[in-house]
Order: sequence, then C-alpha cells, then structure tokens
Amino acid sequence: MNFRIYIQKKIPFDIDSRKLHNELKNMNISLYNNIIIYYIYDIYNINEKLFLESLSKVFVDPVTDIFHKKIHLNTSSYLIEDFPEKYDDRAHAAMQCIKVIDPKSNTVSVKTGRLIEFIGIKKKQDFYKIKKYYIKSYLNAENKKNDTKIIDNFINFSVEKIKSIHNKWNLSMDVNDLFFIQKYFLYKEKRNPTQEELRIFDVYWSDHCRHTTFFTTLKDISFGGSLKKTYQSVFIKYLKDRDLIGRSKYPINLMDLSNLPAKILYKKGKLTNNYVSSNDEHNACMIMVNVDFKENKKKEKWYLLFKNETHNHPTEIDPFIGASTCVGGAIRDPLSGRAFVYQGIRLSGAADPTISKTIDGKLPQHQICLESARGYSSYGNQVGLATTHVHEIYHEGYRAKRMEIGMVVGAVPVDFVKQDKPKKGDIILLIGGMTGKEGIGGATDSSKKQDSDFRNSVQQKGDPIMERKIQRFFRKKKVVSLIKKSNDFGAGGASVAISELSDSLVLYLDKIPVKKNGKNIEPIEIALSESQERMAVILDPRDVEKFIHFSLEENIMSVPIGKITDNKRIIFYYKKKEIFNVESSFLNTKGSHKEKSVFVNSPISISPFNKSKKITFSKKTFLNILSELNIASQKSLVEMFDSTVGSTTVLMPFGGKYQMTPSEGSVQKIPVFRGNTNTVSLVSWGFHPEVSVWSPFHGGAYAIVECISKIVSMGGNYRNTYFSFQEYYQKLGDDPKNWGKPFSALLGAYHAQMSFELASIGGKDSMSGTYKKLHVPPTFIAFGVATGLCYNIISPEFKKVGNKIYLYYHHPLKNEMPDYDSIKKAYDQIYEGICSGKIVSVKTIKDGGISVAIAKMSFGNRLGAVIDYKDHLLETNIGSLIIESSSSISNNNFIPIGEVISHKYLNFNGISIDIDESMKNWLKTFSPIFSYNESNENEEKIGEIKIKKSNPIIWKCKKLKKKEKPRVFIPIFPGTNSEYESIRAFEKEGSIVNTLIFKNRNDKDIMESIFYFKKHIESAQIFMICGGFSAGDEPDGSAKFIVSILHNPYIREAVQSFLDQDGLILGICNGFQGLIKSGLLPYGKICLRNHNSPTLTYNKIEKHISQCVHIRVISDHSPWLNGMKNKIYTLPISHSEGRFYANKETINTLLNKNQIATQYVDLEGNPSLDRLYNPNGSVGAIEGLLSENGKIYGRMTHPERYDYGLLKNIPNIHKHSIFKNAVQYFL
Repeated sequence: MNFRIYIQKKIPFDIDSRKLHNELKNMNISLYNNIIIYYIYDIYNINEKLFLESLSKVFVDPVTDIFHKKIHLNTSSYLIEDFPEKYDDRAHAAMQCIKVIDPKSNTVSVKTGRLIEFIGIKKKQDFYKIKKYYIKSYLNAENKKNDTKIIDNFINFSVEKIKSIHNKWNLSMDVNDLFFIQKYFLYKEKRNPTQEELRIFDVYWSDHCRHTTFFTTLKDISFGGSLKKTYQSVFIKYLKDRDLIGRSKYPINLMDLSNLPAKILYKKGKLTNNYVSSNDEHNACMIMVNVDFKENKKKEKWYLLFKNETHNHPTEIDPFIGASTCVGGAIRDPLSGRAFVYQGIRLSGAADPTISKTIDGKLPQHQICLESARGYSSYGNQVGLATTHVHEIYHEGYRAKRMEIGMVVGAVPVDFVKQDKPKKGDIILLIGGMTGKEGIGGATDSSKKQDSDFRNSVQQKGDPIMERKIQRFFRKKKVVSLIKKSNDFGAGGASVAISELSDSLVLYLDKIPVKKNGKNIEPIEIALSESQERMAVILDPRDVEKFIHFSLEENIMSVPIGKITDNKRIIFYYKKKEIFNVESSFLNTKGSHKEKSVFVNSPISISPFNKSKKITFSKKTFLNILSELNIASQKSLVEMFDSTVGSTTVLMPFGGKYQMTPSEGSVQKIPVFRGNTNTVSLVSWGFHPEVSVWSPFHGGAYAIVECISKIVSMGGNYRNTYFSFQEYYQKLGDDPKNWGKPFSALLGAYHAQMSFELASIGGKDSMSGTYKKLHVPPTFIAFGVATGLCYNIISPEFKKVGNKIYLYYHHPLKNEMPDYDSIKKAYDQIYEGICSGKIVSVKTIKDGGISVAIAKMSFGNRLGAVIDYKDHLLETNIGSLIIESSSSISNNNFIPIGEVISHKYLNFNGISIDIDESMKNWLKTFSPIFSYNESNENEEKIGEIKIKKSNPIIWKCKKLKKKEKPRVFIPIFPGTNSEYESIRAFEKEGSIVNTLIFKNRNDKDIMESIFYFKKHIESAQIFMICGGFSAGDEPDGSAKFIVSILHNPYIREAVQSFLDQDGLILGICNGFQGLIKSGLLPYGKICLRNHNSPTLTYNKIEKHISQCVHIRVISDHSPWLNGMKNKIYTLPISHSEGRFYANKETINTLLNKNQIATQYVDLEGNPSLDRLYNPNGSVGAIEGLLSENGKIYGRMTHPERYDYGLLKNIPNIHKHSIFKNAVQYFL
C-alpha cells in the first residue's frame, strides 16, 4: 500500500515558519499574513500495520506535531522537492527507522517534500517575489543518454572546427589545450578520441584540479612606480635563491614562487626538525610532532596534517550545500593521509549582508551568509569536528563571488601509516558512499568566469554520517596499516581521484556502486560525479578480504573497482568497453604550455594604515567604529558551530566570565587515544582586504605578520609555525596587471617568509572570482599552524584588577613594509614572558586600533581599563600587540599605557565610556542576521524550584566482586559523534567500556546488531547513549532512529530486564533526546507518549547553539548525582534541539517526584529564562531529568567534554563527576 501524510508543527514549535518569516522580513518582504509549512512524506509499498506503527514512532511527535491525511490549500502555496539525483537524507532516515521496526521491510521507500502556504497574499507578483527568494533559481541540466561515441575525424579537424567544438561544448580548458589533444591523438594514439576522453581531459586539466594558473610560465616580469626598487630587490633575491638549489633551469611560475621558501629553508637546515618533505601523497600539508604524555612523561611521534579548502562557486549557487561540502571536502584531504581530523576553522568573505538589495543572477548576501553558516555548521557539527574559530570578512568585492574556506587539522601516530609504492596487481578499492549524478561539472564550473547562466548543475549534497564512519574507520591501526596509498573523491570524481593514485592503472566504472535513483546514470557521469564521502585506497591483493571485513564491521561499504598495472597508461572500462585510454605522462602534462607577462605597479592611493591615522578619537567615533562590519561581534554566527566535540578544545571561541572576548584563533589538544597530553596545535590566519586592494605586495607580507602575531597572542612560539596559503583572485585573462596581483602578493609573502625563516608547505588557489565585470578583492590568506604546550596557552580577556597594560607598537618601515627585526625580537620576548607566567593575556591590533583591542579584552570579564596613551588609538595596525602583565615589565619594546580596573568603563585619556554601552554597539550589527541569543526581558521570570523535602536515600545494588570492574555499554549509531570522549570519561574512573556499532546496511546487519545490542545490555551495569545526530536528526526531529531501536521488542525487553536488575542509564544530548522520546524519561520504561508528555524540541532561538552554561543540581535523588545537591557546574552545550518543554501539569508531577535533576542558572545561581544563561529557552529552566527511581538520568550539557587543561578561558570550570559516581555505585 501507498500513503501520503502531511505533518504541521503546533504553533509553539513552528520554528521553520518563524525562521522563514524573519528572513523575509529582513529582506523587506512582508506581503502576507501568515505562513504554514507542511512536511510531506510519500510512503510506498508498506503494509497498513507497519504504517500505523511507523506513524507514531517515526513520523509524528504527539507533543509537537499535527498529523493530516489531507489538506485544503489556497492558491498561494507551492511544493518543494529536491532533484531526484540528490541524496534525500530525510527520506533515507525515515526508511532506516522503518527497517529497524521491521528489518524485512526491504520494499518500503519514502519520498519527502515541503508544502509552503502563504495566507493573505493579494497580488500574484507578491507571491512571485517570495518564491524567487525561497526557491533556488537553478535547474538540473538534462542528461541525455548516449553511448560512448568517437569524435569522427577529430585528428584532422581544422582550426575553425576545433574552435567551434570548444565553444559548443563550453569547455573549461582553453582552445590551445584542444589543439594539444588533437596533436597527441594524431601522432601518439593514431586514433580519434571519444567524447568521454575530451570531457575527462577538461576536468583533469581544469584550473581547480591541476592549478593551471599557478603553473603558467611567467615571462617579461616588470615593475613600476615608487616601490619599483623594493620589488626588484626582493625579486632578485628570489632569483638567487632559485640558483642556490638549481631551479634556474625551470620556468618561473606562481607555484614556484609559493613553494621556494620551504625548499630553501629546508636546504639550509631550518625546517629539519619536523617538516616532512618526502610525503608522496600531496592532499594535505604534513609535519611530524612529538606528543607528550602526562602520565609517563613519554613522547610519541605523530604526523600533523592540515589543509585549507575553498568552495566559493558551489556556495554562491547553493549556500547551504556548497558550504557543507566545503568542510566535508576539507576533512577528506588529511583523512586520506590517515589522520583523524579534530580541529577546524572557517573563514568566509561576503559583501554587506545588512543590505537587502541584490543584483540579477545573484542570491541576496543576507541569504548566502545565513544559509552557508547553517550548511557548514550542520555538516561540521554532525561529523564531530570541533570548529573553534569562525570569522567572516566583509568587502564589496565579494559580491562578485562568495568566499567559503574550511581549514582543518588532523593527527595520526607515525607508526600507523604505511606509504608504499603501488605495484602491478595491487587492488584499488572504493570506500564510503554511493555514486549519483551530483556535482557533475563542478570542477570545470569552479574554474570558469561566471556569467548569468552559471547555475547549470546539480550540486553535491554531503552525508556527514558517512564521513564520520570513515573517520572512525581510518582511526584504527589495523585498517590504515594495510593501506599503501589513499586519495579522496573530490573535484572531478573518480576520473581525478583514481588517476592520481598511480601512473599505471585500470578502472572499472561498472564496479562503482550507484544510487538507486542512478540506474540511468551514464559511464561518463559515473566517472565525473562528485558525489561526496568517497575514498579510494590501494591494497596488496592479500589484504583485500581482510580490509572489506573491517569495513563491514564499521558499517561501511568497500568494493574493488580497479587495479594497478605497469604500462604507464590510465584506462577506464565500462562493461568491458573502453571509454578512456591514454598515456599517464600526457594526462599529467596539465595541458598545453602557457605563458603570460607580469607587471607589478606600485600603489598610488593612501594606505589603510595612514588613512586611519587621520581619525580623531571621541566617544561617538569609538562607538560607531565598534559596530562596523569588520569590527562588530560575530558571536551570533560563531555560536552555530560546535566548538567542544571531541574533548580537545583548549580555548573556547569566546572567553571570560561573560564569554564575550573573542579568541585569536584555535587551540586544540592532540587527540590521543589514552591518557593526557600537553601537546596542542594552534591555528591562526592573516589577511586584510583593504591592504591587499591597496597593495597586494604589502597584503602578502602583512598576512604573514598577522598570522604569527595571533600565534604569539595565544601563547605559541611563532618560530614553530608552518603556513598554508589561500589565493583567491579574479579571472586573470591576458592582462599583465592582473597577473601582477597574485605575483606581487606571493613576492611580498616570500620576503616575509625568508625574513622570519618560516615557510609555507602547501595551499589552495581559486582563480575564478569574477562575475561579469565584478571582481573579488585580491585575496591572499596565510593560514598558520604551530604546536605548543597546553600550560603556555593564554587567552586575550583581561584577567585581574591591578594588572599592568603594555603596548608593543610596530613601526612600519618607510615603504610601509613590516620591520621584521623589531617584530621577531618583541615576539620572542613576549613568548618568554608568557612561559614565565608574567604575561597573562595578549591581544592583536587590527582595524579600530588600540581602543578596539582594549574594548574586546574588557568584554569577557567586564573589567575596565584606564589608558593614558594618546597615539594610535583608532589606527589600523598589523603586528602591534596589547599585553596584560601581572607585574611591571622593564623593556624598551613595551610601552606602559594603562591598568586594569574593577569599574565597568573604559577611560581613554580622560574620555570615559561605559563597557555595557560599548558592548551593545559591538553586538548589534549582526544580531538581526544570525539571531544572537541576547537577553529577553519580556519573558516571564522564574523563581527557584522548590523540591519537596525527602528522606536521605541509601542506594542499594548488587555490588561487584573485589577487583571486578563495572561494565559500561555504549552503542554507536549512525550519526553518533561523542563516543570517544564518553568512553574516556568512564574508563578514567576504572570501568570497562564495550561498544557496538549499530549496522544498518541491510536486514541481516540490523538483525545482527539487535542481537548483539541485547547481549551487551545483559552483561552491563551501565548503559549510556551519548551525543551526536543519530540518522542526522531525521526524519524531522532528533533521536527518532534511537527511539525506533529502543522500541524493538527484543531491545525493549532487554532494557526493562536491565533496569529490574539495578542497572543505570545515562543519556547526554542526543542520548537525552532518545530517553525522553522513548518514554524512559520520565516514565522509567519504554512506552508510547501522548500530548501531555515532556519533550526536547528545537531551540527557541531558531539555531544550533554552542557555548558554556551554568547548571545547578536541584535533586540528588540519583546515584548519578549523589552528594551534589545545590552545587553549580559550568559546562559546554552544543545542540539544535535542546529546549525542554512540558505543560504545567507535567512539570508539577516531575517536581513532586523529585525528577527535575538540574536547571540552567545565572551567575548568581538563580534559575533563569534569560537567553544568555538558558539559550535554548527550556521551560522552567530545566536542563536534566531523572526517572522516579533515579536510575535513569538525561541531560543536555556535556560533562564528558571537559578534562585537564581544556576550556582554559572559561573561569571556574571543573569536572562534574557523574561518571565517577556511577562507577562507584557498583563497587
């Protein structure tokens, strides 16, 4: 039977309608009275009994949802469905939930959609205006079936005919590449190519894949203007350095200029300590570090891998999907090097998002900024990537094209990694997701200049759950030690990923598994598909069976798709038919030889540094500057990203008692498997758009300076820094002045690197930032990665009243270039002061000068400052630092300028400015866009919940035998992402933890998983469901997959038996959602709920929230909370659906039974509905619940994410020892 159902949210829970209304309102669209969104499910081939059971367990939440069999619509409504080729995560999750209820329901399929009804629209044109905003205005390019076709007579085509094909096929490569191919096939292959071969060449040689622009030979390099001699002197130094290592015989190009410092410094012995120069896999930068262990003081050698990735073009087209696949793609690069990716930062660029007006062919900036943030954070949060630094740069040039960058860091023990040369007979396996029609043409589209017709391909849609599985899989030594070589499927799909593995191979395209809706997919589409979450590995044939077995254990598909040969050819087959067969040496040429001229001119306008010197300081000017786009707080944006998952975060994005001082970058501990380490990785970046527009040469140099200044300000030694560059420029064409922009930026960066004796060891270029006549600003970003020790890490908020404030002021040289000698000396001294404990905070200076830096330092703890220094208060300066010291500093480099005070004001030379007023101006700019969780004074205030007095409880259970350890069972569902820190938390307290990966690839897997799930529960004393996004929080709600499993009769019976035998159950975040929605909380048993049941639903602020909150233990009526009553704990949260909701009758029942465990409280310890302290808007400020007997405990905060040395910029944070209590209960 087939069924269609419509789900509508009840008004208190209708977040999506309110969200859409607010977005339309921000775009000045208010042409209706009301919005109703219906979520549609078409369910096929399902029997009525299973349908009715699924209705209550999968599709309808009785507390939040209204179920309709039919609806009556007005004319102002429209249906939205994804393209058939796109991965539908909601439909997939629904089918998985149904399969868990009935593992034999293999024929059931689900299709989803949304129906949006606008009430009160009077004019058709008003409805069209709304549709234009909401519906993505691009269509799927029609894919016509065709067999492999040889291009008849291609090798004899005339010049005009070749040009005609180039235009007709809209190729990314230039026409000279086509002539190059024609000559190759004429003289080498002596045959005509196939259409597929031309398409693959077009992708493989695209700028995106082969860095064509960066490998273009540069001739006739000339300089002009007032800085001509400066440019020439640096260029001559570059040429001499090339001679030093014998590179003079090679062409000069942007890639050579970018890479030369690493080669020179390595030859001079400056990078030998940890730079890995012999890595044959080039997907990510790699250094070697010594990781210390606190317990035994031993050190292990680990590889640290890092990579920056852009998805500018995809994010411009579909912001959510483009940004989500940006971080997904970034992760897979270090992952292909076998590293576990644990640290991320996001850097983006946009035009002013507060302006609603847009240009034809473009989405509004507001929409791009908001949706890309949702997309990136959604993917990163689900995959379990701690994203601890997020920043958006605003410049009008990014109206031409969005900038979207993900930068990630991964780590792996050196002895895990085997890097062998592939040999004949080795097998190529594909791991991970299946292949569809997504993203075909993505690499070539990203390499082209945009016009109004660029939306012509189906975008990739990522699957973070699959990527999390691959992360887990590659973290196992027994797995990665089998891999000879690995590559990820990115731009160009299989055609690029496989061809990069070896110079001699065969690929069988028909062996690549395709999605169900891909039955009509063509061979060339399989080759070019950019479907996400796929990896390729090369194995010895003897290891293939073992490897496939390991992958099935991890709930991952892996299939052989090719083999290594020895004929120096790349060959693709489809069902024994050859579709691509060329010499690898020709494929690796990157296309025809290209030459361009370069002219670097000197800046003719006044520099941003000098421009800012002319601004006179006043209170009004200062407050206005605080709200400028590139100075205003981005806290409302940053909080959307999970910053604590993985339990490695040393600095939260915002620090201090009030969590208001932004950190300078990202600091994470290395993710060791056992024990504690002090070794950390620090990540920062440098780039100033106005400086780069004024002078790309200076922009490159100051990007390096800014990057290392942030490393220093976080407590790192700048001398340990390695760089990875990001270049993003307009389509350069043939104009030498255009080529002069990236050339001069790299020349400036070259000068800085050689001056600091630091090097870039990788990077990413994107050279297509043009839309019609609009161009992105010359964008050169230096990302920096350094290692350090946790106990040296500091944060920039003022620490203590009476501390002294100093200034290191960087005086640029006469040509406005950095004074490298001064900077090096000062930064060494600051690092020494930090290590000694004397310097307790450091803040970089940039836009807004000294005054803005001081203000940001004051916001975190609301400590004021008296500043007696009249110069440079509003001056843009890069390289200068504000220093807070616990005692006087006698050093001519550091100017005493003031003192930290207890009063909540800033005094600049007698001008007093209130901190709260300053902070209000700083916060207001982006609040309407990203929904900052500001205080809501209109909400009802709540007093202290009065718990009835009860007699002390003596907890009794069957104690374990002497030396026997309690056993903990933690199931790992698809989407679980907090298992590692949960396991560590229990093991540290002396328990034995058993895990089970719940496999769901087929009915056999499900039945087997249910069997072992039951077995593990029966042998455990403690059962924990940890955090994550089970089944991606789909369909339309969290934990439905978990609930479906718990409702399985075998599992339900096992859980009840477990509870009858005094077992303890814990659910954190996603686990808490599962406990509530299964009935275990508050009822103490698995049961169906009704409309009076409590629930956890979408946050009232309509977005994911990640920060630290304060909770107070209200009831210790539980072994979990024994002895903790009235204690207050500061802990991290990170969730989208954390709002506890119950009606008054239910809350009274919970009160009477002592089942309210914990509440969100303010700084005075009072329960609060203020969004600053209760950011999800939980009713009654309720954070955690207990079952009536106290054995089952659910909560939203994450005590498992705090450990020694973490969250250093959050005052008074300490362990909440619920894990210790649970383990001790059985001893």
